[in-house]
Amino acid sequence: MKILSEKRVKWIEIGISIMGYLSIMPIFIILLYISYRGLQHISWDFLFSMPEDSMRGGGIFPAILGTLYLTLLTVIISVPFGVLTAIYLVEYAKENTFTRLIELMILNLAGIPSIIYGLFGMALFVISFQLGVSMIAGSLTLAIMCLPVMITATKEALRAIPRELREASLALGATQWQTIQKITLPAAFPGILTGVILSISRAVGETAPIMFTAVAFYLPFLPESIWEQVMTLPYHLFVISTQIPNMPREMMEGTVFVLVLIAVGFNLLGAFVRHCYQK
Repeated sequence: MKILSEKRVKWIEIGISIMGYLSIMPIFIILLYISYRGLQHISWDFLFSMPEDSMRGGGIFPAILGTLYLTLLTVIISVPFGVLTAIYLVEYAKENTFTRLIELMILNLAGIPSIIYGLFGMALFVISFQLGVSMIAGSLTLAIMCLPVMITATKEALRAIPRELREASLALGATQWQTIQKITLPAAFPGILTGVILSISRAVGETAPIMFTAVAFYLPFLPESIWEQVMTLPYHLFVISTQIPNMPREMMEGTVFVLVLIAVGFNLLGAFVRHCYQK
């Protein structure tokens, strides 16, 4: 077997580093451009006032609040189901053809276009369950869309825990659930949190799944219950950029900046919590 020289290995490392930096540079350029254009239009009135003049003026507060409500409800619904499903598949289910088929189906669900989830949510929750176009119907739809990524990430985090830790706990007299609760889940928490962040970050920016299940074109009031429609930033951006003529550019640029800021904020919050937990 031919062994690479130290100098050649060094050049390969430099080449990989350069390619890595070049691949992420467009993302930073886009973020810098959005920040530069959007910050010019951010003000207290823009963030905390109601839309005016057919949404050509005023603020985007109902859309911001609706996005946060919808995201929070999605987290409340999806995280317990996603984590418990992964625990069952890893810790309790026997390795056989049936479980492998389930895992394959979960992986395939992660690649389904979001518009399919939207149509499914409309057929099931809005029409069949008669929830109507509401916050709860949209959150259930987003939760189903988030589950494949969340389950997959949680499974990998649980499988990364050494089996010796489980066996040592069981040898000391702990039950399987006590071992999962006290040993496995705390050790796998950073990986589980990563999966939650990835799935929720995707849900924050989605328009198609909630277009038929949760959002309204315009609401002159704030939602007071989960059975009401909401305005959200992704759909609001879609509406003002495609459906309303003579829309001021600053409204669109400011909305894009706030949406990106919320998505990045969720990622930074998750990274901070994970860092504190690892300490």
